[in-house]
Amino acid sequence: MSSDLLASAVANNAAWCDAVCRAHGYPGEFSRSLWLNRAGVLEFYPNAITLTRDDVAQQLEQLSALDVPGQWGVKDSFAALDLAPRGFTELFAAQWITLSKTAPAAAPASGVRWLPIRDKTSLSAWEAAWRGPSDSHRSEQRHVLFRPALLDDANIQFFAAYDNEAIVAGAIAYRAAGVVSLSNTFFVEGAPAVLRAEMLVQAMAAFPGLRLVGYEHGDELSTWCTLGFEPVGALRVWLKRAG
Repeated sequence: MSSDLLASAVANNAAWCDAVCRAHGYPGEFSRSLWLNRAGVLEFYPNAITLTRDDVAQQLEQLSALDVPGQWGVKDSFAALDLAPRGFTELFAAQWITLSKTAPAAAPASGVRWLPIRDKTSLSAWEAAWRGPSDSHRSEQRHVLFRPALLDDANIQFFAAYDNEAIVAGAIAYRAAGVVSLSNTFFVEGAPAVLRAEMLVQAMAAFPGLRLVGYEHGDELSTWCTLGFEPVGALRVWLKRAG
């Protein structure tokens, strides 16, 4: 069962990356073993994602032939590739995770208002909160990562927690491959810890009946596992720098 969930988590993540790139006007391409995007690098997103664990030779051949300007990344979804000899540096290692079916649902306790993001203005405010105050200079249109076109996709749900008018937490839920991924989670400094459990309730309510998946590393992995997530497989992210 964990292998099926792992495969679904990987497929969901590749579909999500493709949706974000598509909203920018340059969708990727899918083969049996890889998702590829030959366009320039999109901030925080890879140009290649492995979709299988048993096609290493073919994957390495395709990656070697990929010509991308500037630095670019590969999400090694099964931690099966050694890309160091090809000029890549391991950026981080992580674990795919899935929420246990027996994880209890939390009753709202923080007093914040959880709302879906429905319009361009709210999405802009959501992204600003996600980036944090140190990234406020990126508010210009050319730096917008999450384009309004994503709001038209019924499989995508941005949601935020509001304390009065201020966004104090948020995440993205995405439905694909029979599961729902929880990604881009954030909490402002001083936000109550119970918001994490409430966030899970929001994601499950947006797409009822489907398992939640994602990936995390470090302290975030440990924290989400205390709320009922379980690791189902390792991944690595590799970066090839310009020049």
